[in-house]
Formats: sequence, structure tokens, C-alpha cells
Amino acid sequence: MDLCFLDKLKDQPFYLLPLLILGSLTALKFSFALLQWVYVNFLRQGKNLKKYGSWAVVTGATDGIGKGFAFQLARKGINLVIVGRNPDKLKEVSDSITAKYSKVEIKTVVVDFSGDIDSGVTRIKETIEGLDVGVLINNVGVSYPYARFFHEVDAELLRNLIKVNVEGTTKVTQAVLPVMLKRKKGAIVNIGSGAAIVIPSDPLYAVYAATKAYIDQFSRCLYVEYKKSGIDVQCQVPLYVATKMASIKRSSFFVPSNEGYAKAGLRWIGYEPRCTPYWPHSFLWALIGALPESAVDAWRLKFCMGIRKRGQKKDAMKKDE
Repeated sequence: MDLCFLDKLKDQPFYLLPLLILGSLTALKFSFALLQWVYVNFLRQGKNLKKYGSWAVVTGATDGIGKGFAFQLARKGINLVIVGRNPDKLKEVSDSITAKYSKVEIKTVVVDFSGDIDSGVTRIKETIEGLDVGVLINNVGVSYPYARFFHEVDAELLRNLIKVNVEGTTKVTQAVLPVMLKRKKGAIVNIGSGAAIVIPSDPLYAVYAATKAYIDQFSRCLYVEYKKSGIDVQCQVPLYVATKMASIKRSSFFVPSNEGYAKAGLRWIGYEPRCTPYWPHSFLWALIGALPESAVDAWRLKFCMGIRKRGQKKDAMKKDE
């Protein structure tokens, strides 16, 4: 049977064999990628985060993804240092976590990342001194109130985007990293954005997307620098999550709640240097990646222009009141 097949193959055009080999390799590669995707998203177990240390630091912990991570870490029995700019909200989150997970110790640190970052980072250093800090979640970040062209970004918003998203994450990492280095173990998770990685461009959110691109490259470099020191550095790249910053109130299949995202995010800590933990987001990433960049750019521009129009309308209504 095999000899007959080979004889028939000899009679075919010369280019058929290379095409068959190429097709087989492509199918094999796709099958392997699919099996790997199924494994990491549904079968692979999350790491025991307590092995990194008994304490975690979470910035931007009063809302959104940061708040979700704080609750999920507490559910794992990890003590928390939660960081935010509003002392009342910090107390509210702390009390809520304590009421649900009474054995978890919580310390709060007030830091306004749009203000005096250095003094805030000093307070973080003082708070974590002597603690077995094993996990750092750098979630603090700001975005545009609504989409706008670059020339419409005012000086205060421009300063805050760079100061909070770039300087804040960088300096907190530099403050916590030495604690992990002494113990030769730790996990650092920096929250990036699909605006910088998944879609080819994010028009009308240029500065926000650029700051998140910094977070991605910063994370990747640290991953290589400190891997041999026992420290796992990771950039998580979510798409839309139902948070105040995203101006989305209701969660859905493709838009998880903050706790839904954090639950998925926890399972990925300590693995790949860049990941999209919520699996429907990775499905969308694959879909976007299969489309021509020009088509995605045109769709994204139209979508963001709609957000800009609605935002301008709300601003005009406020002025008229």
C-alpha cells in the first residue's frame, strides 16, 4: 500500500511533496499550539503563592483589578499591604477583607501617585520592613477620562499618565525588589493593557497605550535580569475588565468583573513573562491578530471617536448646568 502511494506520488508535479510537508508541519504546529493553550488555560495548576512569602503588596487596591487581587490573595491566606490614595477607601477594603477572611493581617499605606511619589514609596518601605513579602501586584494606573486626540490632552492629564503609570510602578518595584532579593524568591506582577500589546494601535489613547508599552518592556527586562535570582516577573495583559477606569459597569463573558479577572490572574503568577490570564481575552487576541492591521486600526479609530463624542457631550452638559 505504501509502495503504491509512493509510485503515485512520483507521477505528481514536483512541487506537491514540499506543499504536503509544509501543510503537515503547519497542521502539527497549530495542533501543538491549541493543546498548549488548552493546558495553560484549563489544566495547569496555579503555583502555591505562599512559597514566595506570607505577605503581598498590592497597589491601586481600592478599586478595580487591584481590589480583585487583594481579595483573591486574602482568600489564599496571604497577608496584605494594600496601597491607595484614599484612606477611607483603604479602610473600607481592609474591613471588607477582614470580615471575610479574619485570619489575614492587613496593613494600609496611603500614597497619592499623582503627588509626592517619593514620600509615598518611603512609607511603603517602612511598612514592609521585616515582613516576608513574596508577591507584588503593581496595579496602580490612570487612563483618559474619555478618548481624545493627543493635542487635546491637557498638561495635568499628560503629567499624571506618565507619573502614575510609569514612575509609580517603577519606583514601587525598586522599593520592594531588594526585600525579595535578600530571600532569593518573589513574584512581581505588573498590570499592562491590551491597548499596548493586543491591538496594533490605540488611537485617541496614545499616551496611555505608550505608558503600558513601557510596563510590558520593563517587565520583560526584569524577568530576564532576575529569573536566576528566584524572582518571577510578569506583565499581565488584560483586555476590557468591568472597572471604573474602563467605564464599564456590568461584566459579561468577554468583560470579566475585577474579581473574575483576578481569580484567573492568580493562576498565571510565576509562569510566562507576558500573559493574558482570562481565556476569552486570549481568544479575542487571536481573532484580532488574524485580521489586517489596517482593518483593526480603522475599527478602533471609529470606536474611539464614538467614545470621544459621548465624552464631549457629557462635558458640554456639565457646563450648561
